Formats: sequence, structure tokens, C-alpha cells
Amino acid sequence: MWKQTSIRKSPSPESDSLHHQNIQVASETVHGEKLAKRWEGCDDCVENKGCKCDHSTQDLKSIADEEEDVKDHTGANSSFAHSAINMIGMLIGLGQLSSPYALENGGWASAFLLVGLGVICAYTSHLLGKCLEKSPSSRSFADIGQHAFGSRGRFLASIFIDLEIFMTLVSYTISLHDNLMTVFAGTQLRLPIWTAELSTAQLLTIIGVLIALPSLWLRDLSSISFLSFGGILMSIIIFSSVACTAIFQVVKANHSIPVLHLRKIPAISGLYIFSYGGHAVFPNLHKSMKDPSKFTKVSIVSYASVTVLYTSLAFTGAKLFGPGVSSQITLSMPRHLIITKIALWATVITPITKYALEYTPLSIQIEHSLPGSLSSRTKKIIRGAAGSFLLLTILALALSVPYFEHVLSLTGSLVSVCICIVFPCAFYIKISSAQISKPALILNVTLLAFGLLLGVIGTISSSKLIITRLKRAHSA
Repeated sequence: MWKQTSIRKSPSPESDSLHHQNIQVASETVHGEKLAKRWEGCDDCVENKGCKCDHSTQDLKSIADEEEDVKDHTGANSSFAHSAINMIGMLIGLGQLSSPYALENGGWASAFLLVGLGVICAYTSHLLGKCLEKSPSSRSFADIGQHAFGSRGRFLASIFIDLEIFMTLVSYTISLHDNLMTVFAGTQLRLPIWTAELSTAQLLTIIGVLIALPSLWLRDLSSISFLSFGGILMSIIIFSSVACTAIFQVVKANHSIPVLHLRKIPAISGLYIFSYGGHAVFPNLHKSMKDPSKFTKVSIVSYASVTVLYTSLAFTGAKLFGPGVSSQITLSMPRHLIITKIALWATVITPITKYALEYTPLSIQIEHSLPGSLSSRTKKIIRGAAGSFLLLTILALALSVPYFEHVLSLTGSLVSVCICIVFPCAFYIKISSAQISKPALILNVTLLAFGLLLGVIGTISSSKLIITRLKRAHSA
């Protein structure tokens, strides 16, 4: 879901810096000349008197926007391939763990829903690119929301983004708990204070979270870029481990997959839509491209690649393990195999690499909301303390509701479907209301309604399942 950060270093910092300064000075000179020509020959303007010329403050705004565009363009350095790799890295995550479980429970016909949602999300990614083209000053998902619906649009978009980050981190922590429990199966960990209250798996999860805690105090993206690479590497290891299990016939792929379980579709739809989450950071990716006009092609290539990955992994896992497949494919693999141990440890390490990356957008929001009079050291302490408190809250919630598939499904149905489908369609319809064609309007309204319907029934279904599991746990 959120997302990878890519840092590129210039081979010649001094020459690049000088070149950037020259471009910036040149652009400022050109725009200054435009401004001077528009205001040339008007003494009233110069003397700040009532002016009757045909220009207005809107001219200043348009010039400022043009200058901002030039600055953005000079800072954009991502090629097509680099942008596609970044987007794929953003999309691959917990979805690959749950796709076999979702397919087995939904039936092989639900693969059409998986592929269809991939196509829809690629299209809504394209819509975000169109919104950015119509609003060059927008730099983030929340900016697009503000351009479409004002301050209420920004507020709603920000709330859903923060909620997605929070719930995604809860899911990662549950995954950490489940896989640590498998890695250290049979191990007994005793601490005198917590012996009667916490299990070994819970204590190991707490230790894992505490190991990751210092990473939330990092602010410089270059300091956490290695975490981004680590997350991608872990995903490759997990997929390769499952593939090797099938290729070398360690487990016979002889289970039949049911055709369709219609009553389970609402719940698994949340798992599917969560797998394609990434739209909240796509505007940043768009702004980083050398040629933003290729953003749609990047989206098509990335979503096609990820959809093929998820679909192939889903069928492989379902054929290998059948009805007994776990909500995380790594938990179903034969535990005595070395490739299983590698996959389990990769799944354990993945959440630890994700905490700082997922928290970065929130930390930036916190920093910007602080008074400018505070010193950088004070801001760092406040930001780090807020992150630590948030992570400990996430830890407590994950240990209280350790139901990975249901929490992930709820996240997809309640939050991801809005960010991936509903909001992009609504933003595009509003921003392009004057130019949008009737077929395009019908298409986007249909997708918006489909997203709302999918979100409502999925949220109700997954919420009921969580409540049922909690009641069973308390009654046991």
C-alpha cells in the first residue's frame, strides 16, 4: 500500500548545483521580464494607486504558478523505468501474502474481480495524473482534494490517508506477530512482570516493534532510503520462496480451487482492493518524473506487472495448499525447509522496514503544524515522541485484534477503496466538469458508485467477522 521512497544522488554535486542555480536564475529572469512587460507603462501601478489596466492579481498568480512549474521540472529526474520500478515497489506489500487465501475463499472466478480491480485502479491512477495536469500547483493527494472541493476536500483526503497509514501499520504488526510465532515455535520467553499476561509471541512482537522504534526518529529521507530497498528485496524473497516450492514440487499442487463462494466475495474484495493501494503517493511520483506525460504508461506497466504477480501467486498458493491455506502464504509453507525459514524471516523483517517509511508523511504533517518559533531540535523531539506514541498504540491494537485477514479486509473496504476508486473519480468529475464528455462522465459515476457499494458491503462483512472472532476469543 504507501510506499517506497527513492533517493538518487548526482555524480557531480557541485556541477549539478551550479547548473540548477543557472536554470533557476534564468527562469526567474524570464518570468520577471514577463511580469515587467505586463505592468509596463502604468504609473498608477508603480505608485500603488487605483489602476484601470486590464491586468489583475490573477496575472501575478499565473506567473507564480508558471515559475513554480519550472522549479518543479528542474527537480524532476525520474525516468520512465525508474518511475515504473518505484510504483511497483509502492504497490507490492501485504497483498502478496493474502492473495492465495483470498482466491481460495472466493473461488477461482474471483480472479476476475482481482484483475478487474487492477484495471480500475490503473485507470483511476490515470485520472489523478489528469487532475494534476489541470492543477499544476497541486503537489499531493490532499492538494487535488482541495482543488476539487476546497478545504473540505483536503480535510477528507487527509483523514483517509492518515487512517490508511494507521490501519496498514496495524496489519503489518499483526503479520509480524503471526510470523514470529511460527519462527520461534516451541520457544518459551518468560519475563517476571508479564509472565501471567503476555504470551511468548506477544513478547517477541513487542521486542520487534521496539527494535524498529528508533527509525521513527529519522527525518532525512536519505537516511531511510535503505529501508525502501529492504522492503522491495523482502517482497522478492517471499515470492521466490513460494515459486520454488511449486517449481521443485516440494508440495504437490494437486488441490482443486472452488468455482465461486459468492457470500465470501464482500470480505475478500477488501483484500483485493488493499493490494492495489498506492494512490495517496502517486502525485509525488508524478511530480518526480522527467516527462509527466508518460505517467499513464507508467501506471499501466506497473499495474499490469503487479496484477500478473498477484494472480499467479494466488493460483499457485491455492493449488499448493487448498482449503488449508493461511491468510499469509508464508505460514502455510513446510516449516522444515530452508526456503520456508527464509520466507518467514523476510516476512518478519518487512514490517520493521515499513514503519519509518509509512510514518514519514505523518511526521511531515506534524512538523509543518508546529510553530515556526520552535528550534529544529525541539521539532525533532516532538515528531519522534509522537511517532513513538503512535507505534505503541498500533502495537496495543494489533495484539488486541490479531486477525490479519479481517483487519486487512476492513482496511481495504473502509479506506483503500475510497482512496483508490471513489476519491479519484470524484476529484476528476469535479475538476473536469466543464470539459468532461458524457461517456466519460457516465463511466466515472459508475465506477464511483461501484466503489461505494464495494466499500459498504465489504466494511459491513469484515466488521462482522472481527466482532465474531472477538466474541469467540472472550468466551473461550
